[in-house]
Amino acid sequence: MKAAELDGFDRAILRILQRDASLSVEVIAEKVALSRNACWRRIKLMEEAGVITGRVALADPARLGCPLEVMVMIRAGRHDAEWLEGFHRAVRAMPEVVGAYRMTGDLDYLLRVRVADVPAYDAFYKRVIARIPLSDISASFVMEEIKETTALPI
Repeated sequence: MKAAELDGFDRAILRILQRDASLSVEVIAEKVALSRNACWRRIKLMEEAGVITGRVALADPARLGCPLEVMVMIRAGRHDAEWLEGFHRAVRAMPEVVGAYRMTGDLDYLLRVRVADVPAYDAFYKRVIARIPLSDISASFVMEEIKETTALPI
């Protein structure tokens, strides 16, 4: 199932689920003007097709002790399979890393990191440089979150 195969009902269901996946099928069906069974079938088809990849609860970082978001820019120390495998393994093992991206351009990688404060970031930084040989690492602290969403444009 591809985007072109989704009809207006599917798109409406996805918009609702992206905002609040805790809603019951009955509530979603009512909002999109479908029967409960028809709505449920569409949700199941989208799950089976991989359009819906999961349902999660979004948590408040401040209430969980990690209010500081840091964008960490990395230039690789090397560009070979062994380094890449070690980098992937290290990043996946660090719970503070909530996003990791291989980039084009001047930077090789961008990490989104959540920590309690600057000293916690410093501890994270020291663990990163101890595990992975890097050419360069720098960080920018997020001062204001203007928009944060998990919803894709449908």
